[in-house]
Formats: sequence, C-alpha cells, structure tokens
Amino acid sequence: MNRPAILAMVLAGGRVDELGVLTHHRPKSAVPFGGFARVIDFALSNLLHSGIERVAILSQYRSYSLINHIGTGASWDMIGRNRGISILPPFKDYSNTHWYRGTADAVFQNLDFIRHINPSVVLILSGDHIYHMDYSRMIRYHQQMDADLTAAFVDVPIESASRFGVAKIAEDGPYGGPILDYKEKPKRPHYTKASLTLFCFKPAVLVDVLTRNQKNTSYEFGHDIIPMMVREHYKVYGYNFQGYWGYTKTIEEYWQTSMDLLGEAPKIDMEAWGIRTNLHHRDIANRQPVMIGPRGSLENSLAYDGCVIDGTVRNSILFPGVHVKCGAEISNSVIMFDNIVHEGVLLNRVVSDVDTVYNTGAVVGRPGDDAAMGRVTVIGASNSVPKGMQIGSGCSVVPSLPAPSWPASQLQDGEALL
Repeated sequence: MNRPAILAMVLAGGRVDELGVLTHHRPKSAVPFGGFARVIDFALSNLLHSGIERVAILSQYRSYSLINHIGTGASWDMIGRNRGISILPPFKDYSNTHWYRGTADAVFQNLDFIRHINPSVVLILSGDHIYHMDYSRMIRYHQQMDADLTAAFVDVPIESASRFGVAKIAEDGPYGGPILDYKEKPKRPHYTKASLTLFCFKPAVLVDVLTRNQKNTSYEFGHDIIPMMVREHYKVYGYNFQGYWGYTKTIEEYWQTSMDLLGEAPKIDMEAWGIRTNLHHRDIANRQPVMIGPRGSLENSLAYDGCVIDGTVRNSILFPGVHVKCGAEISNSVIMFDNIVHEGVLLNRVVSDVDTVYNTGAVVGRPGDDAAMGRVTVIGASNSVPKGMQIGSGCSVVPSLPAPSWPASQLQDGEALL
C-alpha cells in the first residue's frame, strides 16, 4: 500500500511508583523485558513493521538509559534519508517552560516539531506496553472514517476497568465505531473497552485541541482531550484491538507478563512478532552460547547467550550473563543481566535487576509455599545479597544497598529496604 506520511510520537519518559526499584534509575519504557529486550522495543518494533519511518521519543525521567539504548535508531532500521528517530526532552526557550506535566503536555511542548514534519497523521503511543500490532491498519481505518481522533481499545474484565480510561463505542463493524462516551479511570465503570494510550490524530485538530486545552487542564489525553473532543462532537472513533496486551504497571503485572513468554504455546512470541533490540547494549551480540553443565537443568524456561547453568532453573527467564552455580535453584523468576546465583541459593517468584549477586545459601521468596504465590519479591540492581540471608515474599530492596544496611539474617514478608 502507499503509506501516508505518518509521524509517530512515543510517550517514553515516565516513571511509575508501582514498579518501585525497577524504575529507580530508568524510565518504565527502558526496563528490561523478555530475556534480551527493553519494554520500548515492542513499540519500536511495531513501528518498524508498520512501515512508519518518522519517530519522536518524548523522554524525561532519568533518560540516559533510554537514550543510550535507542542510539541512532539503527537497531530498528530507522536511519536513512527519509526515516529517523528524534529524542525530544523538555527544553527551555523564551517562554515559561517546564517539565512535561502529562501526556498531552508532552506533545503540546513539541507542536513546533509536528509543524516542521508536517505529517498527514500523528500517531501517539505509549512506549511501555507489551503487544504486537500493525499500526497501518488502524491508520487506514482512521482515514477511511475521516476521523479527527481514533483511539485504540481492548476488552478488559469489568473488575479491573477502573484502572483504565474506558469508552462506550457504537460499533458499526469489526474494527470499531464512534465513541459515545469516555471516562478516565472511573470508580464505578460501566464500560469494558480500555484505552491502550494509542491515538491517531489529524494534525490540525491535535494542534487546536492541545492549544485550547492548556489554560485549564490536568495535562493528560485521557483526563482532558478525549472527553473534550467527545463532548464537542468531534469525529472521535474507537478502534478494536483483538490481540495480546500486557499492561506492566505493577511488579506483579510485570512478572505475570513475563511468565506469558513461557509454555508450549506462549501468549508472547517475540520471535514471531519480530521484536528487535539494540544488540550492542551490554554486548549481547558477542556473548558465548548458553552453557548447561552436567548438573544443570533448564525446564520451561528461557535462557540467553552468556548464561552458565550449573544449577536448577524452572519456569524462569534468564537474561544474558546469568550464572547459576551448582546446588542453586531458581523457580518462577525473572533474572536480569549478569546476575550471579551462588551455591545453595533458592529463588522463587523473584524479579532481580541487573548485576546482582546472591551469596551462598541465600533464600529469596518462599520456595514451595503456595500461600505466598501471589507475592513477588523484587531486588534492585547492583546488590550483593548476604550469605544465608532470608528474604520473604512481597519484599523490595533498593538498588546498590550498602552492606551495613542489610539486616542481620532476614527480611520478613512484605518488608522493604529503601
């Protein structure tokens, strides 16, 4: 097809408190995911496979990790005469400027960039969701409907709908229909169509509504822009997304979405989805193949290059460079880059950030304890968990905790070292 001139603006600068120590030193979009990638790689790979060649990354919170990961954009084939990635942090000019105060404000501060590119459609999307989508289909629907705004929605259980912006859609076909009503995180939701934070705008309309909305605003598309456009009878359409969508806002959701990579028929198939990443990050491309020793075992798990497995790994994901030593057992866990798990260590339902060492005999989580199965323990980056330390379920440890700050022998269920 002859693709329209599309500008994609990726909202990638935020930190969510619910992810705790995983976002101490990076935005949510830069959190490692899936054994080798970052969360933002899903949005960038979707853009690549959708044929969208002009991309802006709206970055703010502790952006070094994200900017370093994206680089020139070459990992997603976004470097060339007519394609490329631009990083757009908040900036200071002649007027009173400030940090991005929300999703709508982030785009508003970059209206000059939109005018410079002069696209036919502006695609605005979150950089911190796990899903596979051909955006060109949504863009085609948006243009066929001659919509001012088209927003993507996915069905969620009514019990969890209060966590999302939800809409009532007058569906006039399989793709969606006009939005009749929209509520942002209602306490008592009546609708189950949840927003993906994925919007197609006519550029002139986007400029107009953002400019008019700046005087009295919470600076968010969901709180302000969509309800205003529905109320003022713009042509606002909902687009139905039917595929898998991972909403990794909490540690438990991050863990569960990671577990969806496992099994004989995983819900997430990163190879089939064509997920690309920066293979120069942490020298992923140059590591040796996985080595499994004579006493090592790997069951229903993913392990990537540079891993050495001399212990037991079940239902887990090991990023490159993880070393599991003899007698160590890892179950139901996500172990990020270059962790060392020493002899006699037991890990169950743990999310372990990069460069962490588990010294001999440490126990994290509650192996075999079904009563603790609903709680995930997260250990921040660059920690050295002391020898014999007992850490319960649902615990949290800040990155780089100094040795004197560790308790003598144990951390009770639900406690945090911050």
